[in-house]
Amino acid sequence: MKKEDTKEKDWSKFKEEFDTLNEDFDEAINKEANADSIGEKTEDLHGSSLNHPSYTDLEEKLTLAEQKAHENWEKSVRAMAELDNVRRRMEREVSNAHKYGGEKIISSLLPIVDSLEQALQLAEKGGDTAMHEGLELTMKLFIDALEKFDVVQLDPAGEVFNPQQHEAMAMQPAADVAPNTVIAVFQKGYMLNDRVIRPARVIVAKSI
Repeated sequence: MKKEDTKEKDWSKFKEEFDTLNEDFDEAINKEANADSIGEKTEDLHGSSLNHPSYTDLEEKLTLAEQKAHENWEKSVRAMAELDNVRRRMEREVSNAHKYGGEKIISSLLPIVDSLEQALQLAEKGGDTAMHEGLELTMKLFIDALEKFDVVQLDPAGEVFNPQQHEAMAMQPAADVAPNTVIAVFQKGYMLNDRVIRPARVIVAKSI
C-alpha cells in the first residue's frame, strides 16, 4: 500500500514539472513571435515614412532652400566686391581732385611765366640792370608761389633726355657731351605732383 502511494506521488510530481516546462516553452515561443512581429511592423513603418509624400516634399524644399541660400551668398559677395571697388574709385578720385584740382589754373599761368623769362633775357641783353633785377625778383616770387602748390619747374639742361618729361624739338651732333643728353632748353616744363602738365621742349645731342 505504501509503495503504490509513493509511485502515485512521483507521477504527480513528474507531471507537474512537465506541465511547467511545457508552459515555459510555449511562453518563450510566443515572445519570439511577438518580437518578430514588432520588428516587421517597425521596419514597415520606417520604410513607409521615408517614402511618404510629405517627406519627399520636405526634402525638395530643403534642397531648393540650400540652392537659394547659395545664390544669395554669391550675390552678396559680388555686391560687397562692387561696393569695395566703388569706394576705392571714389577715394582715388578725391585724391586726384586734391592733387590735380588746380591743373587748369596753373596751366593758364604758365604763359605768364614764359613771358617773364623772355623779358628777363631781353633786359639782360639790353644791359638794363634795374629792369633785370625787378623782373628777376618777380620771376622768383612767381616760381615760389607755384612750388607752394606742388608745382615743379623742369629745366633739364645737361640731363639725360627723358621722354616722359621732355619733348625733343631737334637733335644735334655734339662732341663734348654724351649722346642723348639735353644740350639746350627751348621752353621749360612743369610738373604738378607726379603729373607732367607741360613737358620741357629741348634739343638733344647725338653721336657725330
